[in-house]
Amino acid sequence: MKDVTNSLPPVILDHIRAHNTPDPAAFAATFAPDALLNDARREWVGVDAISKWAKKEIFGDNVRVEIVSAFEHAGTYIVRLKNDGDFDKTGLPDPIILTNYFKLIDNKIAELIVILNMVSYPEKPEPGVR
Repeated sequence: MKDVTNSLPPVILDHIRAHNTPDPAAFAATFAPDALLNDARREWVGVDAISKWAKKEIFGDNVRVEIVSAFEHAGTYIVRLKNDGDFDKTGLPDPIILTNYFKLIDNKIAELIVILNMVSYPEKPEPGVR
Protein backbone atom coordinates (compact mmCIF):
# COMPACT_ATOMS: atom_id res chain seq x y z
CA MET A 1 0.00 0.00 0.00
CA LYS A 2 1.23 3.46 -0.86
CA ASP A 3 0.94 6.16 1.82
CA VAL A 4 -1.03 9.07 0.32
CA THR A 5 -1.90 10.86 3.56
CA ASN A 6 -0.39 14.08 2.23
CA SER A 7 -1.31 13.60 -1.43
CA LEU A 8 -4.97 12.61 -1.61
CA PRO A 9 -6.85 13.35 -4.85
CA PRO A 10 -8.60 16.76 -4.84
CA VAL A 11 -12.11 15.22 -4.93
CA ILE A 12 -11.47 13.36 -1.66
CA LEU A 13 -10.11 16.53 -0.05
CA ASP A 14 -13.17 18.43 -1.37
CA HIS A 15 -15.41 15.72 0.10
CA ILE A 16 -13.78 16.04 3.54
CA ARG A 17 -13.88 19.84 3.39
CA ALA A 18 -17.60 19.83 2.45
CA HIS A 19 -18.22 17.35 5.28
CA ASN A 20 -16.63 19.71 7.81
CA THR A 21 -17.78 23.10 6.48
CA PRO A 22 -20.72 21.95 6.36
CA ASP A 23 -21.68 22.33 2.70
CA PRO A 24 -24.29 19.80 1.50
CA ALA A 25 -24.17 21.01 -2.13
CA ALA A 26 -20.37 20.72 -2.31
CA PHE A 27 -20.61 17.32 -0.60
CA ALA A 28 -23.09 16.05 -3.23
CA ALA A 29 -20.92 17.46 -6.03
CA THR A 30 -18.07 15.09 -5.08
CA PHE A 31 -20.14 12.04 -6.13
CA ALA A 32 -20.72 10.59 -9.60
CA PRO A 33 -24.43 10.67 -10.58
CA ASP A 34 -24.82 6.90 -10.06
CA ALA A 35 -22.48 6.59 -7.07
CA LEU A 36 -22.89 3.87 -4.47
CA LEU A 37 -22.47 4.62 -0.77
CA ASN A 38 -22.49 1.91 1.89
CA ASP A 39 -22.43 3.06 5.51
CA ALA A 40 -22.88 0.60 8.37
CA ARG A 41 -24.14 -2.10 5.96
CA ARG A 42 -26.80 0.22 4.51
CA GLU A 43 -26.70 1.24 0.84
CA TRP A 44 -27.68 4.32 -1.14
CA VAL A 45 -27.36 4.65 -4.90
CA GLY A 46 -27.31 7.97 -6.74
CA VAL A 47 -26.59 11.52 -5.63
CA ASP A 48 -30.19 12.21 -4.55
CA ALA A 49 -30.31 9.21 -2.21
CA ILE A 50 -26.81 9.95 -0.87
CA SER A 51 -27.78 13.59 -0.27
CA LYS A 52 -30.86 12.54 1.72
CA TRP A 53 -28.70 10.23 3.83
CA ALA A 54 -26.10 12.98 4.38
CA LYS A 55 -28.74 15.56 5.33
CA LYS A 56 -29.69 13.45 8.34
CA GLU A 57 -26.58 11.47 9.25
CA ILE A 58 -23.78 13.87 8.38
CA PHE A 59 -25.14 17.40 8.46
CA GLY A 60 -28.03 16.72 10.87
CA ASP A 61 -25.64 15.18 13.39
CA ASN A 62 -22.92 17.82 12.84
CA VAL A 63 -20.37 15.11 12.02
CA ARG A 64 -16.82 16.37 11.58
CA VAL A 65 -13.90 14.28 10.37
CA GLU A 66 -10.14 14.48 10.58
CA ILE A 67 -7.69 12.50 8.46
CA VAL A 68 -5.70 9.97 10.47
CA SER A 69 -4.00 8.20 7.57
CA ALA A 70 -4.58 7.40 3.90
CA PHE A 71 -3.29 4.76 1.54
CA GLU A 72 -3.79 3.85 -2.11
CA HIS A 73 -4.06 0.17 -2.95
CA ALA A 74 -5.00 -1.20 -6.37
CA GLY A 75 -6.91 1.94 -7.30
CA THR A 76 -8.81 2.23 -4.02
CA TYR A 77 -8.12 5.04 -1.56
CA ILE A 78 -8.31 3.80 2.02
CA VAL A 79 -8.79 6.80 4.28
CA ARG A 80 -9.01 6.47 8.05
CA LEU A 81 -11.02 9.34 9.50
CA LYS A 82 -11.51 10.32 13.13
CA ASN A 83 -15.23 11.13 13.52
CA ASP A 84 -17.01 13.32 16.04
CA GLY A 85 -20.37 15.05 16.21
CA ASP A 86 -23.78 15.12 17.89
CA PHE A 87 -24.65 11.45 17.38
CA ASP A 88 -25.15 8.65 19.90
CA LYS A 89 -21.71 7.31 20.73
CA THR A 90 -22.95 4.54 23.04
CA GLY A 91 -20.85 1.42 22.55
CA LEU A 92 -18.45 3.10 20.11
CA PRO A 93 -14.70 3.33 20.66
CA ASP A 94 -13.05 6.60 21.66
CA PRO A 95 -11.81 7.95 19.35
CA ILE A 96 -14.15 6.80 16.58
CA ILE A 97 -11.98 5.94 13.58
CA LEU A 98 -13.92 4.91 10.48
CA THR A 99 -12.22 3.50 7.42
CA ASN A 100 -13.51 5.01 4.17
CA TYR A 101 -12.86 3.10 0.95
CA PHE A 102 -13.09 5.45 -2.06
CA LYS A 103 -13.21 4.36 -5.69
CA LEU A 104 -12.94 7.23 -8.15
CA ILE A 105 -14.01 7.53 -11.77
CA ASP A 106 -13.41 10.72 -13.77
CA ASN A 107 -12.46 12.66 -10.61
CA LYS A 108 -15.74 11.81 -8.86
CA ILE A 109 -16.53 9.36 -6.07
CA ALA A 110 -18.09 6.34 -7.76
CA GLU A 111 -18.14 4.19 -4.63
CA LEU A 112 -17.68 4.93 -0.94
CA ILE A 113 -17.78 2.22 1.71
CA VAL A 114 -17.57 3.33 5.34
CA ILE A 115 -16.66 0.73 7.95
CA LEU A 116 -15.94 0.70 11.66
CA ASN A 117 -13.24 -1.96 11.53
CA MET A 118 -13.07 -4.24 14.53
CA VAL A 119 -9.30 -4.70 14.27
CA SER A 120 -7.29 -1.72 15.38
CA TYR A 121 -4.36 -1.19 13.04
CA PRO A 122 -1.43 1.07 13.71
CA GLU A 123 -1.77 4.59 12.37
CA LYS A 124 0.63 3.68 9.56
CA PRO A 125 0.60 -0.08 8.94
CA GLU A 126 3.82 -1.93 8.25
CA PRO A 127 4.25 -3.17 4.65
CA GLY A 128 2.22 -6.32 4.18
CA VAL A 129 -0.18 -5.54 7.05
CA ARG A 130 -3.78 -5.13 5.93
